[in-house]
Amino acid sequence: MEKPSLKYCGIHSLEDLKVTARSKADYLGFIFAESKRSADPEDVKLWCGKTDTAGKKLVGVFVNENICRIAEIVKDAGLDVIQLHGDETAADIKRLKNMTDCEIWKALHHGNDTVQRMASFAPYIDGYVIDSSVKGLRGGTGVSFSWDSVPMYKDAAQREGKRLFIAGGVNPDTIAGLLKRRPPGIDLASGIEERGKKSEKLIGLLEERMFEHVFISE
Repeated sequence: MEKPSLKYCGIHSLEDLKVTARSKADYLGFIFAESKRSADPEDVKLWCGKTDTAGKKLVGVFVNENICRIAEIVKDAGLDVIQLHGDETAADIKRLKNMTDCEIWKALHHGNDTVQRMASFAPYIDGYVIDSSVKGLRGGTGVSFSWDSVPMYKDAAQREGKRLFIAGGVNPDTIAGLLKRRPPGIDLASGIEERGKKSEKLIGLLEERMFEHVFISE
């Protein structure tokens, strides 16, 4: 089994960034929206100036933010990927695509019409993040959806030539169950936290189990 891309999200302090920068993650995510894990763009810029993030791509998570403001933050913070987690329309994304060279991912909640919604955004985005649907919350819930649906999302993303990340309820204890469905990408935040901070111990445990599973599967 090929190693899935790995994204650690919800980095909201310099120490969080330093811990995750030492990890085997491919992407490091910052939330620029109302959240207990929200980060200020100016702070992120300062943290990145103090941390070696070589080899990792930086992701900004936005929820119904003004398109011009997103483009401004992307430029100032040196982001590589824009992740849209709100009610953005295809027209919004098309406009944003013309304002930046970043990859754009659209987060969608798992549901009966998710594959159809993926198709509607396909012409304008580079990837999807499929997350659990929890009333009143956009993400970071720590709740998983039925991973039996992962192959369906994987097939849809492959047909469209897009990246795919699975989020929600992933942690060192559940990672093996998700890996059995061979997801192309995994996105997690609370699953590597202790007392609201990114945990080097949990990151190490998750990566150990992840790479063990990949090795055994091969």
